[in-house]
Amino acid sequence: MLLSRLSDIRRYELARHWAPILKIVAVLWVILALFMLLPLVVLLFERDPDAQAFAYAMVIVLGLAGVSLGITRRIPLELKPWQMFVLTAASWASVSLLASLPLILGAPALSFTNAVFESVSAITTTGSTVMVGIEHLSDGLKLWRGLMQWLGGIGIIVMGIAILPFLKVGGMRLFHTESSDWSEKVLPRTGGIAKATLCIYVTLTFVAMASYWFGGMQPLDAIVHGMTSLSTGGFANSDASFGAYAEKPWLLWLASLFMLSGALPFVLYIRFLRTSRAALWKDQQVRGLLKLLLAAIVILSAWRVLQGDPWFASLTHVTFNVISVVTTTGYASDDYTLWGALPVVAFFYLTFVGGCSGSTSGGMKMFRFQIALLMLRNQLRYLIHANGVFTTRYNEQPVTSEISRGVVAFSFFFFITVALLALSLSALGLDLVTSLTGAATAVANVGPGLGDVIGPAGNFYTLPAAAKWLLCLGMLMGRLEILTVVVLLTPMFWKR
Repeated sequence: MLLSRLSDIRRYELARHWAPILKIVAVLWVILALFMLLPLVVLLFERDPDAQAFAYAMVIVLGLAGVSLGITRRIPLELKPWQMFVLTAASWASVSLLASLPLILGAPALSFTNAVFESVSAITTTGSTVMVGIEHLSDGLKLWRGLMQWLGGIGIIVMGIAILPFLKVGGMRLFHTESSDWSEKVLPRTGGIAKATLCIYVTLTFVAMASYWFGGMQPLDAIVHGMTSLSTGGFANSDASFGAYAEKPWLLWLASLFMLSGALPFVLYIRFLRTSRAALWKDQQVRGLLKLLLAAIVILSAWRVLQGDPWFASLTHVTFNVISVVTTTGYASDDYTLWGALPVVAFFYLTFVGGCSGSTSGGMKMFRFQIALLMLRNQLRYLIHANGVFTTRYNEQPVTSEISRGVVAFSFFFFITVALLALSLSALGLDLVTSLTGAATAVANVGPGLGDVIGPAGNFYTLPAAAKWLLCLGMLMGRLEILTVVVLLTPMFWKR
């Protein structure tokens, strides 16, 4: 009798701990199913057989969501910090898995491994692809690839602003400490920030779509590229990526503008509209990003001109590809690995940078490099003035020891993850360039790597299945800011 009672208590505790997580994840599955409705309508209108794949996928996803919501309907939504870690990882992994169903059931008939790789790449807005002959896909599947990245983009922003700071992980933690918490001054509650962010995200996406359409793209191409530009995802409707529009330079300039828009902090857009017209330019992170882009564009454009290329074409393609890599979008208008040794090394370095914290871009984020430089400057000062007292300030606010430790810890785990992933890929028989740049582009959520296999003119299709699963793990870890996943792998996390 006592043992039975203890068993009931244990089951109750397990249900109380895990049911809230399942309940929230199930709501995300419902949202995913609703997004599937859009390509389903398009395919039904065109009488395309792929409509059946989306119908089956919706039934499966809604069925799982319905069962999960049914068994958790009486569970209150009260989450402890440890549950937030599990929820963050479980939601991204499960949504990526279920989003692959139309790719498996539809005309491409991708293998389970390839379909999951494509959906993980989409949801994390990485932009690596295993698909060949994208031009020949149905309109519904093209739209679905764009929708997955657009959905992942808004999810990244909300996670970066609302969830990761609560877990003391991620860049927006910098703006949630003491007097620097200006985000609470913009709107009174996180819910208000999320709604305002969604409005801005939707508005910018529609502006991008309209601009591409007026610029000469076909309507479907304009819609998909509008979504994948603002989400800094990089999926295109052609195997040639944005190279399909190389003869229309104005489209490359428009795309550069929208990719950059997606890489800026969305909370600053709110502040710009509501309180300060100078909010974007005054932000130290934004200024740092723009200066880096300008320096890289000037140097690489000059390099190409000195090699004998026309100056305007050089400036256009350099600007587009530099912004694409730094913002971790992953579009390519040209095979920049053919530009020479300097551009190849430069693009490899730029792979790690990323955009701003609180944006849709991946990478290490600009603010971490800036704080690291400030810490280095202070260390040099201490070497000269051993008894000096120096205060590190960022955006006119003091940088606490907690933030400094966070930057160091993230940077260490970031490069350790890249190193271990590259080592694992090399053990599967991949060459040095493919292993190293594949690991870097996965963890930084950029998209294309370097070399003949996965470079801007290549594809991830030929990689072995084990390599694709490793890269999926790398993409998810990079998207979740590394530490969110690393914490789950430690024994002490599960000892509560």
